Parts: sequence; C-alpha cells; structure tokens
Amino acid sequence: MAVRNTTLVPLHRTSDARRTLVGLSFFGGGTAPYQPWADALPAGTDLAVLCYPGREGRFAEPFARDWDELAADVTRTLREAADDLGPYVLFGHSMSGWMAFDVAARLDGDAAHRPEALVLSSCNAPDRGLTDNERRPLPGDEDERMLRWLETHGLLPPHVREHPGLTELALELMRADIAVRDTYAYDGAAVSVPLQVLTGDDDPLISADVTARWRRLARGPYRHDVLDGGHFYTPEIWRTLPSRIAPLHAAATGSAP
Repeated sequence: MAVRNTTLVPLHRTSDARRTLVGLSFFGGGTAPYQPWADALPAGTDLAVLCYPGREGRFAEPFARDWDELAADVTRTLREAADDLGPYVLFGHSMSGWMAFDVAARLDGDAAHRPEALVLSSCNAPDRGLTDNERRPLPGDEDERMLRWLETHGLLPPHVREHPGLTELALELMRADIAVRDTYAYDGAAVSVPLQVLTGDDDPLISADVTARWRRLARGPYRHDVLDGGHFYTPEIWRTLPSRIAPLHAAATGSAP
C-alpha cells in the first residue's frame, strides 16, 4: 500500500480481493479486536484497520488534539490509500462509529474516495449528542476507576492489567481519546452511501430511538440489525461479525447493498 502499514494495518489479504473492509481503531484501543475477523470474511475481501496516531505502529506520533484533527487524519489516509484499497466498506464501532460517520460525510461528494458502504456498530446517532453513559469514563476519573471501565468493556487484556508499564500506557491512550471525544459536535451531516447500523439487544448505551435517528441521517439505502448481547455483542457474534455485514455479502453476490 502507498500508505504505511503502520497507519493502515493489513490483517488479511487475498490474491483476488474485490473489496476491502476497513475498520477504525477503537477509542481506547487499537487493531487487536479485529484480528479474529480474518477467518470470517467472505471470499474476495481484504481486511485492514486504520490505526490512530499515538498507538501501536504510530506510537511515536503525537495523539490527535481534538476530533477535527483526528477526522482529518483518517480522511487523508483513506484518500491516499484509495488506489490500493479499491472499493471499500468503512466500519466503526462505538465512538469510532461516529468517527466513521463523520469521515464518510466528509468524503460523501468525492466519488473517487468515498466508501461504497458504511457500517456502524454499537453507537447512537450523533445528532442526539452524548448521553451521560456515553461520557464515561470522565476526564477526571481516577486511574483505578478508568481501568475498571476498560476491563468491563474488554479493552484491557489481563497481560496489560498485570504490567504497570503497559497499564500506564493504556491510561494515557484512554485519556487522550477522551479529550478527542469531548470535542466532537455534530454539524448536521448526512451520508448518501448505503448505511447499515448494528446494535446489541442488551446494550445499555443504545437509545430506544436509534433506528429513527439514524434513518434521518441516511440519504441512501438504510438497514438496522439487532444482534444478541451487549456493547460488544456475544463473543461468538463479535468473532464472526463480518458474516453480518450486509454490504460485504451484497458485493460478493452482485446484489444491491
């Protein structure tokens, strides 16, 4: 790829790829949660994860200072990688779902670089703003409280929790992402590419009006699928989530998304 592999990290490549599933790093995390997906992709699909500054292979780069700076970084990366990616489906989970939506809206009028579809997982529509639950962790939370939140949401593996140096890095990363999160303001954007929204039936963060609100922000085809489990679904559903990403299978069969 023209873009460095530390920025757009290839997790699965095929010799006859017809499209790429591009996931965005989680807020508070990186590329690791996507690694199990390599075994669940439909034929002809590559998998790459866009790594945000300040983590993993971009560790030496400074964290983004605010939402707009990070969104600009993601948008620029996708533009620069367009020739190598080919047609791609953009995926974002939780707060990175809002990032994926924002970036897709920025690219909406750019036919050469916009995604062929957008898939957003475990996130409310941004026009309602952050709920009190979505504002957690809080910027002023003590380290131990923030670490418990990361553990609860599966973002703090045991080997990190047991290593003081890695724990300190995890806290630094989470606090940097909170600072970015708290500068986001919805600007009235909508998207025209096909939009699929995925939510868990036991996710306390998802509002009852999630379907209606996302539908208003979709100018093109829209669907909402409710899956078993909470914010990360069940472990089995998360591991095989690409099998539930409709645009990948529509592209594979030649049908409409």
